[in-house]
Amino acid sequence: MNNLYADGKLVIGIDHGYGNMKTRNVVFKSGVKSYSEEPAIATNVLQLDGMYYVIGENHKVFIANKDEDSDYYILTLAAIAKELEIRGLRSADLILAAGLPLHWMSKQKSSFRDYLMKRPEVSYRYCGKYYHIRICDVAVYPQGYAAIAASLGDYKGVHMLADIGNGTMNTLVITNGRPLSDKKFTDKIGVHECVKHIMNEVQAECGKIPDESIIEDFLINGTAEVSERIQAVMRREAVRYTEMIFDKLSEYEYDPELVKLHIIGGGGCLIRNFGKYDASSVEIIVDICATAKGYEELYNSQYLARKGA
Repeated sequence: MNNLYADGKLVIGIDHGYGNMKTRNVVFKSGVKSYSEEPAIATNVLQLDGMYYVIGENHKVFIANKDEDSDYYILTLAAIAKELEIRGLRSADLILAAGLPLHWMSKQKSSFRDYLMKRPEVSYRYCGKYYHIRICDVAVYPQGYAAIAASLGDYKGVHMLADIGNGTMNTLVITNGRPLSDKKFTDKIGVHECVKHIMNEVQAECGKIPDESIIEDFLINGTAEVSERIQAVMRREAVRYTEMIFDKLSEYEYDPELVKLHIIGGGGCLIRNFGKYDASSVEIIVDICATAKGYEELYNSQYLARKGA
């Protein structure tokens, strides 16, 4: 558990993924369903302003601007509640450390910060418990980059970071520990693209429509509780997806003999289970919460630098 405080305010890093929300300590699906009346059997219900929101039963549909609707704000409140619950708190003054895809930072940073701070003080219920929070500040960092920022001093030569999430892949080239601003890329080829291809191919070849959770388990674990016939189709499509990922990285001048590749995000499981790569030149960061932790560490280092100035 992280107990980072800045001027008495609790710092919470949140990674707003299209597939999952991640904090330092928790991971849950980025799904929101709203109701005007309390759902009869649902769990993980957030209550705000007379509305009821069921959290985490599905994934978030891809949108280019994360402040386009209220979903990520509601998911942020749920993430905060989960972190406060771990600490035994029901109220707190907070600083949020969040992020955006690399290529969208310059255009969306200000609006996303305003979006998360639109209600500096808010009271709500989550899972039947009352929370009262004050959001005192929001810091927004480059997604993915935050997970490795503390290690950049060790990055000699040419490195490439590939953050493969559910909706996008964010790629950044780093030379001798220095990120190159003109070599950052965002592509809509996240893991959900692989899930959709698998679902379509299983339906076409086997006449079955597998539940998305079965496909996700297969991609994470390399196997699933279904027939070998269906697994063979899923395996083939997963391999094709990893080949597409490496083809895209090659477009950005990835060469395993010259470049050290670092892969983070949920897509790392696919690369590990189904990809063909040289393990000596590829690092797969398996901690799905690494980016959220990185946001906190970036804020902490900047806060300490300001204090020492």
